[in-house]
Amino acid sequence: MAHPVETKHLFNDARAFLDDLAANNSRAWFKQNKTRYDNTLKRPAERLMADLAVPLSRSYGAGLKTKLFRPHRDLRFSEDKTPYHVHLHMMWSLPDGRAWMFGIAPDYASFGAGIMQFTPEQLIRWRNLIAEPDGAELASILDAGVWRTSEAELKRVPPPHSTEHPRAGLLRRKSLVVWQDGLDEQLQSDALAALTKAAQSADPVMRWLEHHF
Repeated sequence: MAHPVETKHLFNDARAFLDDLAANNSRAWFKQNKTRYDNTLKRPAERLMADLAVPLSRSYGAGLKTKLFRPHRDLRFSEDKTPYHVHLHMMWSLPDGRAWMFGIAPDYASFGAGIMQFTPEQLIRWRNLIAEPDGAELASILDAGVWRTSEAELKRVPPPHSTEHPRAGLLRRKSLVVWQDGLDEQLQSDALAALTKAAQSADPVMRWLEHHF
């Protein structure tokens, strides 16, 4: 069951809370505002994850898991000692590594789909596929989409592939996630509908990964 009022409040309240957190990033402030976080971010986010999991499970089968990322930062190896992330991130993942991601911050709202890091076996298969006609199919899908992708992880094309390969950029990747930005207006109107539409638009990429991995 959809909850358009809750999800609208989630987007607006998350932005307001994260703006305040950015200006007051301390344990004392967060402790004083923990109830606000639970009521206006955490529980609505959990509701949104459960709602979107319904159509995703219907389309992609059983085994879908949801995760709401904790606000606490890992400070052990960071020079930045502010204790909390100034964003709200959540994920829906499948057993084969494919996942959908959604993040809200004061300056962005992005929805992503794909595989965040190939396993060693997947990476070998990826490079073989990209060098073959199946790779041309994926390149066409990406060219036809409305997504952005992050920079390729490798600076050089891995051997034995040529630096002149027509899909050299894809060969330099160790992951594939496509992202949609600029969703603010749709999220304010109906977040569940906006994310459902975004997931549907990424379906060609997710199906390609499903077929080949």
